[in-house]
Amino acid sequence: MFVLKFGGTSVGNPEAIEKIVGILKDGEHRDRTRVVVVSAFSGITDSLIDLCRKAAVNDPVYKEVVEAIRKRHLDAARFFLAGDALETVSAGLNEIISHLLRVLDGIAVLKELSRRSQDLVMSFGERLSALFVAAALSSRGIPSLCLDARPLIKTDSVFSKANFIAAETYPRIRSYFDSLSVKFGGGKIPLQIVTGFIASTGEDVTTTLGRGGSDLSAAIFGAALEAEEVEIWTDVDGILTADPIMVKNAFRIESISYEEAMELSHFGAKVIYPPTIRPALEKGIPIRIRNTFNPASPGTAIVEHAGDSPFPIKGISSMSNITLVRVQGSGMVGLTGFSARLFGALARKGVNIILISQSSSEYSICVAIAPHDAEAAGEAVRQEFEREIAAGAIDLPYIENNFSIIAVVGSRMRKTSGISGKVFHALGRNGISVVAIAQGSSEINISAVIDGQDEAKALNSIHEAFFLSGVRSVNLFLLGTGLIGGTLLEQIAGHREILADEYKIRINLAGVGDSRQMILCPDGIDPKTIKNILKGEDAGGGKSEALDLAAFVSSMKAMNLPNSCFCDCTASDDVAGWYADIIQSSIPIVTPNKRANAGALGYYKTLTGFSRNRGIPYLYETTVCAGLPVISTLRDLFLSGDKVRRIEAVLSGSLSFIFNNFDGSKTFSTLVREAKARGYTEPDPRDDLNAMDAARKALILARECGMSLEFSSVDIEPILPEACFEASGVDAFFSELEKYDAGFEERRAAAAAEGKALRYIALIEEGSDDPKAAAGASRAKLSLRAEDVNSPFRSLTDADNIVVITTDRYSALPMVIKGPGAGAQVTAGGVFADIVRIARTLV
Repeated sequence: MFVLKFGGTSVGNPEAIEKIVGILKDGEHRDRTRVVVVSAFSGITDSLIDLCRKAAVNDPVYKEVVEAIRKRHLDAARFFLAGDALETVSAGLNEIISHLLRVLDGIAVLKELSRRSQDLVMSFGERLSALFVAAALSSRGIPSLCLDARPLIKTDSVFSKANFIAAETYPRIRSYFDSLSVKFGGGKIPLQIVTGFIASTGEDVTTTLGRGGSDLSAAIFGAALEAEEVEIWTDVDGILTADPIMVKNAFRIESISYEEAMELSHFGAKVIYPPTIRPALEKGIPIRIRNTFNPASPGTAIVEHAGDSPFPIKGISSMSNITLVRVQGSGMVGLTGFSARLFGALARKGVNIILISQSSSEYSICVAIAPHDAEAAGEAVRQEFEREIAAGAIDLPYIENNFSIIAVVGSRMRKTSGISGKVFHALGRNGISVVAIAQGSSEINISAVIDGQDEAKALNSIHEAFFLSGVRSVNLFLLGTGLIGGTLLEQIAGHREILADEYKIRINLAGVGDSRQMILCPDGIDPKTIKNILKGEDAGGGKSEALDLAAFVSSMKAMNLPNSCFCDCTASDDVAGWYADIIQSSIPIVTPNKRANAGALGYYKTLTGFSRNRGIPYLYETTVCAGLPVISTLRDLFLSGDKVRRIEAVLSGSLSFIFNNFDGSKTFSTLVREAKARGYTEPDPRDDLNAMDAARKALILARECGMSLEFSSVDIEPILPEACFEASGVDAFFSELEKYDAGFEERRAAAAAEGKALRYIALIEEGSDDPKAAAGASRAKLSLRAEDVNSPFRSLTDADNIVVITTDRYSALPMVIKGPGAGAQVTAGGVFADIVRIARTLV
C-alpha cells in the first residue's frame, strides 16, 4: 500500500491535476494507493499569512485577497466539474471561504495576531485544496473523499511548528481506516484525499506542522498504516547532488540513507521537510521523492541502507542568510559547565542553534542561528554571563550576519580518507575563506560557514571536485581579440571538444572584450561568434556594450564563478594595472602582456608574491620567447636548488631575422623592409628596432633570477641612429635608414673579416655571492655583438629566439633553449597551454 503526497505546484492548476490522474491510474499505483496527502495550491499559504497581517492592522485589502483565493479555487473546480457536482463542491468551497472571512474579521476587530490564530488561518489552504482535489479526481473516474487530518493527527501546543504525538495519532488513524472497511463492507474504499500540514491539539485547537509539514503528514499516515512506501511528489526528479538553481550540473541521487537525507535536509535541501524522515525511519518505511511532471523518472529512494555509490559523498546542501554569534574570552578556558550555561540561556530565549563550532583551546565558541534570533541570542548571552563580562573574563558577544553554511554529506566519508582535504582545497583554490567548521562524530557531514556571497561559488567548486569524474572547468575572461587573442579564440574553438572529451577539461568563455566593446555571459559565449558580436552583429550569442575596464573587472568579480581565469592578450598598461585587484580577488591570471612584469619592481613583487603566498596562479610564460619554456625552466632550476649565473639570449624575433640574414647580400634597410613585409615587425619597425621589447623581456628574465632591477637600470645599446627615430612617418624612416646602410655594412664586414657575424644579444649576469662585493653588481645589458662561428647564436635561422643559461650545474656546458620566439600561433598556443595549466591545478 502506498501513501502519496502532492505539493503545491502539483495541485496548483488543471494541467497538474491531470498529471496526478495519470499517476494514480498507472499500473504502479492503481489499486495500491489508499491515501493522497495534498498541500495548498502554490502560493496560497504565503497569501494566507499576508492576510493575517493585513487583518491585524485592519487593512481592508484582505477581503479583496480572499475573493481572489475564492475565484482561483472556483475556476479550478469549473474546469473539472459541471452540474450537481460543481454545485456541491462550489457550496463546500464557499462555506470554507466564509469561515476564513469570519476568522479574519475577528482578527481585524481584536487587532491582534497570535500564532494560534495564524495557524487556524493557514489551515484553510489545505482544506480548500483537499476538497477540490477529491472532487476533481472523482470526476476523472477515481472515487475520492476529502479527509480533514485535524481530528486524527494530534500535536502539542507549539503553534506554527507543532510536534505530533505518535501515541495518540497512530491509533486514531488506524481506527478511522478500520471504520472505513466496516462502512464499505470490505469493498473498495474511496481514495482518501488528506489535508497536509494541519493537525490539532488534544483540545481540538488547530495547529500546523511547520512549513513543508505536508511531507510529515504523509509520513505519519504511512507509519500509522505501515505503508509499503511513502512517495513525495514534487517538481524535481528527486534529491539532487546539489541545488540545481545554483549548480547547473547537479544530478539525481538514486538512493540515500535516512541519516544522509536528514543531514542534507537539515542544512537546506528543500526537497523534503526534515522531520518527515523520523516516522518513516522508526517504521523502516522507504520514502521516495518523485516528479509529478516527469513520472517516468524513478526518483530518489530514502531507505535504511542505501546502495553503493561511485562517489565518496552523496550530496551538498547549503543554508543562506545565517548569523554567527561568537563568545570568547580567557575566562572560558577550563571552565566547567560553560557550554551548558550558554546553550541553556539560548534555549530559554527560544533560539534554535543550527551549527556549533568550538576552538580546541576552549577560548571561543560560536553558534550559527537564524538572523531573526540574533537579538534574543545576544541578550541571552549578556544576561547569563553578566558577571564574567563585567570582570573582563568574557567578551561581549560578537554577532555577524550574511553568512552561509555549506554541508557536505555522505556515509562513505567514514571510510574514505582525504575528504576534508578535498573540500577545503576546492574552497581555498577559489579564494573562499572558511569562518567556522563543524564535523559530527558520525563522520557523514562536514559543514563550513562561509561568506554568504560565496555560496553558489562554493557549491559549484565542491560539486565539481567530487561529482564530475575528474572534469575540470575554467571560466575564462579574455581581454584582447587582436592577433594573439583572436588566434587564441580560434584555438579554443578548434580544440575545446577534444579537451572536454579526452582530457575532461572544459573551457567556458564567460567574458570577452576588445579595445572598444565587451560582452559578459556566465553561461558561456561561443568563441566562433565573439568577433561578430563585438562588431555589433547579431550572432545569436548576446549583445556587446562599450568597453569599460573597471566595469569588466567588477562584473567578473561579481559573477563570482568558480575556477575563474583572467587572460590579458593586450599590450596595455591600463589592463596590466588591474592585475593586483584581480589576483587579490583570487582570480588566476594568464598573460603574454609584458607591461606588468617589466614595470615597477614593487608591482612585479606584489603580483608574484601574492601568487606564491596564496597559491593563486599568475602565469606569464609567453611574455618571453612566446611558447618556449624559458620562465618555467628558470623556476624549475631555482626550485631544485640550482643557481643561475648568466643568461645570454636573442629575445627579439624581428632582430633575429634581420641579423641572421645580414650576410652582405642585402643592405640593412632592405632586410628591415623584408622583416616588415613578413609581419615580423610592428607596422612601424622602429618599435622593434628601439630594442624596448627585448629589454622588457631581459628585465623579466633578470627578475625571475632574483635580481631586483628596474627598467631604467637595463643597459640598452641603440641599434639605430637618433635621426631614424626623429623621422616623421614610416616612409621617412626608411629614407633616413638607407643613409646608414654603409655604416651597418662596414660594421658587418669588419666582423666577417674576423670570421664573425653580428647578433643583438641580451646579457643578464648575476652579481657575486661574495658579501664584500659591491652592491648592485647584477646587470642586464643588450648590445650588438660579433659572434664567432662556434657561438650558439650563429645557429639561429629565420626569426628564432635562443636562450643560453649558465648555472652552477650547467657551467661547463650551458643549457640552450631555442625555437620560434614570436608569431601568433606559437604565442597563442603558449597562452592556451597556461589556461589548460590553470585547469590542471584543480585536480
